[in-house]
Amino acid sequence: MTSQARPTLPWWVLAPIAGIGGLLATASFQPFNAWPLAFVAVALLAWATARTGGVLASAAVGWTFGLTFMFTSLIWQTSIMVLSYVGLSLVMSLFLAALGAALHLTGRLRWAPLWGAGAWTLMEFVTSVFPFDGFAWMRLGYTQLDSWLAGFYPLVGAAAVTFLVALLGHLLAHVVSRPGVARAGALLGVGLATVGVGLAGLAWLPDAPDEGSVDVGWVQPGAPGGGVYGLGPARTVTANSLAGTEALMADVAAGRWPRPDFIAWPENSTDLDPRQDAPTNLMVQTAVDAAGLPILVGSIYTDEARQERQTVAVWWDAAGPELVYAKRNLVPFGEWIPFRDFFLPLVPQLAYVGHQSVPGTAPGSFEAPLPDGRTVQAGVAICYEVIYPETVYDAAREGQLVIVQSSNAMYQGTIQIDQQFAATRVRAAEMRREVLVVTTSGISGLIGQRGEVLDRAPDSVGAHGVHTMALRSTTTPAMTAARWVEYLLAAQGAVGVVLGLVARRRLGRSGTLEGVPACAGPVRS
Repeated sequence: MTSQARPTLPWWVLAPIAGIGGLLATASFQPFNAWPLAFVAVALLAWATARTGGVLASAAVGWTFGLTFMFTSLIWQTSIMVLSYVGLSLVMSLFLAALGAALHLTGRLRWAPLWGAGAWTLMEFVTSVFPFDGFAWMRLGYTQLDSWLAGFYPLVGAAAVTFLVALLGHLLAHVVSRPGVARAGALLGVGLATVGVGLAGLAWLPDAPDEGSVDVGWVQPGAPGGGVYGLGPARTVTANSLAGTEALMADVAAGRWPRPDFIAWPENSTDLDPRQDAPTNLMVQTAVDAAGLPILVGSIYTDEARQERQTVAVWWDAAGPELVYAKRNLVPFGEWIPFRDFFLPLVPQLAYVGHQSVPGTAPGSFEAPLPDGRTVQAGVAICYEVIYPETVYDAAREGQLVIVQSSNAMYQGTIQIDQQFAATRVRAAEMRREVLVVTTSGISGLIGQRGEVLDRAPDSVGAHGVHTMALRSTTTPAMTAARWVEYLLAAQGAVGVVLGLVARRRLGRSGTLEGVPACAGPVRS
């Protein structure tokens, strides 16, 4: 069968349509939460790339989509450095340019919507591992927590939700391109099927049974906020954490909160190494003694001789710092500088990074003794790690409760903190575990087993409270197989691109594309 060609349009005519798609993609994420627009954004890009005259033109269209998507969704990076915002947005948009080219190739194959959805998953997989351990911040799969696709999270994970969003978006573009009762019925059938499976995932997979509970106090200390030095002068955040702990225990004494079993402070609640800085050490120990409880402290451990540091979670009780977890996934150009000897002289402003951070190697879990004689297996993840599902899964597999410590002081008043909180909600939904988020200045809160927000503290202020957290040890299918599902879907996308290249080469030889009719557009060399 030979494809039926249709007139093509210049890339610069299609680029504004793709650019609108990029804006809609941003709007589908938090804090806007217009999740249906994710399908429309995918459909616009699919429609545009199907109407270009070639691969390079589709790459240009995809790049336009990526530029509007990334420059609007990552605008919070201007709080750190405008140059880093521009660089990050440009780099990430190049992956969308590659996606545009891939969609042009796969759009000429049978079952093009399936291949196109695989191409989206492939693109997101690549960004999750490359460069510098990846930056999977703006996954389409993070947009559907409040939609009927939410039931897929504990079954197959966020990457598979991306595939479903992209599939439905491509089907929408396909029906719009070729209206008809049969095609509309096919789209309706696929849509109803995904709704059914999504709802079944919510209903069929039961909540994890609890194995007792603990009362966890938390302190959001507040920080001056804004930019690289958002934590304020040295020791400010630690002094605020001490004051917040004293205020929390005063509320406990007044009966406003139950007495906690331990207290959680956020990442960077000590901005100096308490092993080396005596005033910092004294403030932490004073807080522990005043509360009469262990405190999970977010700290920095430094090695001055090697000019290195680690971001750590420390279980600190009356005897001092006992158990330590070192952050495994580090922010490039934020906590460490890749090719430091090259980039630092080139961009002197990167000196704000300070000592080179060294990643930890062990899962975020430790056996923590409580004052009543019990022992709890505490699972811990730190800030940026929430976009690395296996890191959070490791903490949950070995832990009975999950706490995420974070420091977003430099991003106060931006959409970054909403995006990160949403990613944490996705992890909770995938694991069917409650997650307590404790930050320096927002957003702290308690997330339920299905990703629902049970409590949320206001941003840019000090806050504190106590939450009862169930102890759980069950695992979900997503925790076991989500990464393998992503591998398979990404591989399917790669196969689609290869088939598209082969078909394009065959067309170049014969002038027709026999046996591979187009599903979403004309055949062009």
